Amino acid sequence: MSVPSILPDEAMFADFRDQCLSMDNWFKKYDDSGMQVWIEQLPANKVKGNNVPKTHKIKCTMTISDISAATMYDVLHDGIYRKTWDPAMLESFDIARLSDNADVGYYSWLCPKPIKNRDLVTLRSWQVRDNEYMIVNFSVKHPKHPPRSDRVRAISVLTGYFIKPTGPKSCVFIYLSQADPKGDLPKWIVNKVSQHLAPRVMRSVHKAGQNYPAWKQKTENLPNRKPWLYPEQNTLPTMDPAELSIQRADSLENVDESSKVDEDNSYIASK
Repeated sequence: MSVPSILPDEAMFADFRDQCLSMDNWFKKYDDSGMQVWIEQLPANKVKGNNVPKTHKIKCTMTISDISAATMYDVLHDGIYRKTWDPAMLESFDIARLSDNADVGYYSWLCPKPIKNRDLVTLRSWQVRDNEYMIVNFSVKHPKHPPRSDRVRAISVLTGYFIKPTGPKSCVFIYLSQADPKGDLPKWIVNKVSQHLAPRVMRSVHKAGQNYPAWKQKTENLPNRKPWLYPEQNTLPTMDPAELSIQRADSLENVDESSKVDEDNSYIASK
């Protein structure tokens, strides 16, 4: 009997698109300057006893009037460019190519002290179809990149972007995520920080999009190299997707950090 592939299929992309565009069971938490933040509210029939997810599913939508959908898509893919605009990034690199539209990579980011820095190993896949751009990722176990003692291995249950043009130089930009930072942080901290951090990330990506065309045109930034659009340019080593497995949150050790965070706003303010 064949083993199902871990790679995202058409059904997963279709479901991700539906979640991005649907307003059912979403509660608006923020609305300002063309940006909205939504939190998923599970129907009562899907919440049984204490079976409530530790982390909300969050969705941010931004109306962009000065950058094309194609440019925003390039910004999200260009790992070299990210090093110029992502102040939270500690370390990031692609590990291997899984298919023409999928890879596995590593990302770590700085957390405010005394919280330990976090990292992720994720399978990322992308699709451009009918003038719509999608990128999705979720956490996986990689045999050569286990959790590190100096960082807490976080979990992306599902995270991604949906971008749709509204004109030659405008688009709707949507970020959707359900992620668990792990560690024994209080649930209120996890969800509150995600609600505050997401708009800041969106604004950073928007600003990066404004500066990307000029940056990419420079010879040293290889203006014609875009392996996310042209797979033949991809020089990553190949890897069999069967060597990966989905990383479940409950299989990772919880690092108790709850004593380091008081129920005031000091941690949130630092974000």
